[in-house]
Amino acid sequence: MPQPMLTMRGTVDDVLFYNESNGYIVADVETEEALLTIVGELGALEPGEELEFTGTFINHPRFGQQFQVESCVRALPSTSVNIERYLASGIIRGVGRALAKRIVSEFGEYTLQVMEETPEKLCRIKGISPKKCEEIAASAKQIFGLRNLIAKLSAYQLPASCAMRAYRKWGVDAWELIRENPYRLCGAGIDLEFKQAEKLAKAFGIPNTDARRLAAGFRWILQTRALEGHTCMRQSEFLPLAVCQLGAQQEACEAALEGCLEDNLLYRYEAEDEAYIYLEEYFRAEDFIASRIAAMLAFSPPEDFDCGDAIRREEEETGITYAALQKQAIACAFSRGIMVLTGGPGTGKTTTLNGVIHLCQKAGSTVMLAAPTGRAAKRMTELTGREAKTIHRLLGVDYDENSHLIFQHNEQSPLKADVVIVDEVSMVDTLLFEGLLRALRLSCRVVLVGDEDQLPSVGAGNLLHTLTRCEKIPIVRLTEIFRQAQESCIIRSAHRIVSGELPDLQEKQGDFFFFDRRDAGEALELVRGLYAKRLPNAYGFYPQTDIQVISPTRKGVLGTVNLNQVLQETVNPPAYGKAILKNLIYTFREGDKVMQTQNQYDTEWTRDGERGAGIFNGDMGTVVAVDKSTHTMQVDFDGRMVRYTAEQLEHLELAYAVTVHKSQGSEFEAVILVLPENTERLSYRSLLYTAVTRAKKLLILIGAPRKVYDMVQNHYLTKRDSCLETMLIRMTGDLA
Repeated sequence: MPQPMLTMRGTVDDVLFYNESNGYIVADVETEEALLTIVGELGALEPGEELEFTGTFINHPRFGQQFQVESCVRALPSTSVNIERYLASGIIRGVGRALAKRIVSEFGEYTLQVMEETPEKLCRIKGISPKKCEEIAASAKQIFGLRNLIAKLSAYQLPASCAMRAYRKWGVDAWELIRENPYRLCGAGIDLEFKQAEKLAKAFGIPNTDARRLAAGFRWILQTRALEGHTCMRQSEFLPLAVCQLGAQQEACEAALEGCLEDNLLYRYEAEDEAYIYLEEYFRAEDFIASRIAAMLAFSPPEDFDCGDAIRREEEETGITYAALQKQAIACAFSRGIMVLTGGPGTGKTTTLNGVIHLCQKAGSTVMLAAPTGRAAKRMTELTGREAKTIHRLLGVDYDENSHLIFQHNEQSPLKADVVIVDEVSMVDTLLFEGLLRALRLSCRVVLVGDEDQLPSVGAGNLLHTLTRCEKIPIVRLTEIFRQAQESCIIRSAHRIVSGELPDLQEKQGDFFFFDRRDAGEALELVRGLYAKRLPNAYGFYPQTDIQVISPTRKGVLGTVNLNQVLQETVNPPAYGKAILKNLIYTFREGDKVMQTQNQYDTEWTRDGERGAGIFNGDMGTVVAVDKSTHTMQVDFDGRMVRYTAEQLEHLELAYAVTVHKSQGSEFEAVILVLPENTERLSYRSLLYTAVTRAKKLLILIGAPRKVYDMVQNHYLTKRDSCLETMLIRMTGDLA
């Protein structure tokens, strides 16, 4: 039963915790009835501040009863006692306990008014010179301005973090700029959701047809489409959707769109079939990618070099005999400015890749290796014997004045590389690829490696598919399955799936087993038994590191959320004295297998005395310690030790079971793949193929034969709106 909303008044007594980045705070507040602990995204509070706050009581598993604040009206302290406490906290630079006492003794309850309106009067106080007076006035102006803005926006249920970002961007002019156009808050550096900005706009009387509202609404529509994988949208679809979503007339939307195009707030690209509407960042990205690839092709020879002698020497030295297509790929990578190497499991991509690396290094070239995720980079390192980095780590992460991600390596500071090889390119989105190309010298050769039959990137774009469709870019497709790989039923099944054939579900030998389980409860018990006992006993696999459960969905009995909770209770149950931490979904204990779900570029880690930063989406680790006294948790990511605070746990989840999308770029000794019923939207060939190819030594498939058949037959290709292919064709012209 939901708790009733309550409104209370009180004075801040003490601040227990404060996160400066998002304004989350834990503070003790003295009310008439009792001392309460309040929590919420309220921004910085100081002892002595007076609050009127609305929210509900919650029970924290460790800290007991707290008051979760939903909205808060805050006022600077009004009594002399509270003003002195407020100033003594050090909130104003240059004012400590002793000086705070002298100032309040002089001005009493008018102290804060004096500091804000007539700060020159502070020179009366012993110890305050004219210069110090100016410093105190400047600090007070900033503090009072931010608090006023937080108070004003909180009246419209907007979080303190929004006010903090707005004040950081606009300073004392923030409120006036917001009053003039509340949709400014949706822009870069603040990124308030459109629907939240609507609350302000409605209160300020801005009509539905206002051009400022429609411009912000257009961005919201296109940003929503980008989250679905599209870099742009057909104009013929865009306008009707805008009319519907924004509740405005067709004529108003058409006029506003033309205005946005004239002001370069949005971009239009005339493709062969019709016009497409872009957000600026995606238009510039695709335009740059196409122009840079055209330049790379223009500056490289139209034909491959004759590398026959070099390849023969490589074969003699390594004892490897390359197939014809592998030799072609090596020669192409050695010659062309950019090329794509693609192929399924067992076709020799790794062998070919190592050949490319050896020959390039023998020729004196500096070679750099990269992959889109930490696990994919680690796997690339293991397969090549050379260090591979995530693309983000290779480029170096920084932030601009709007706190937006930028890369340290760019056109002004390019990477010192002659050859860059990128693996798992199917996972690379448009904006990340743009960042990579901007960091490369025009003479740098690029080798893109991936499997075009796998799922596309989570971010917008369908890069690998676009590049492989464009006939202007050199592509080598490895199709021969080598004899050793043919012995694997996993690999044979994967190729049958790609070809639209049903894998042999009767196979009971080797590395592939199918279990017909149509009842979700029965399937769940089978997963539990296989994970905890049968596979460890039969094969010696260790559940934490060797076995991975994969599901297409997060929801339901066989979704990853429930699977994680069941498997955790099976292999790492609660025990007396074992500390826990919780986020909204999961309880974490020492020994749990976990996964990072969002890129955190400034999260610090240590490894054998080395210090670094950056934990990335998809990184898997193990909880090694839970500290009850500090409410923190330590996680080991392959030797990198990271300490998580309670607030950071929202970016962490249990990883006994992961979705197919989260597993991409990784390989596991053994995979248990469950295929739940009633997941039609997630029942297609490329998803099944991606999941099957995650297994190295053992694959167990659990579901109904009909479900497997339906997925194989559903050759659904992810259609994502993009004009990159058209741009490439137009810009490359007659280039071969």
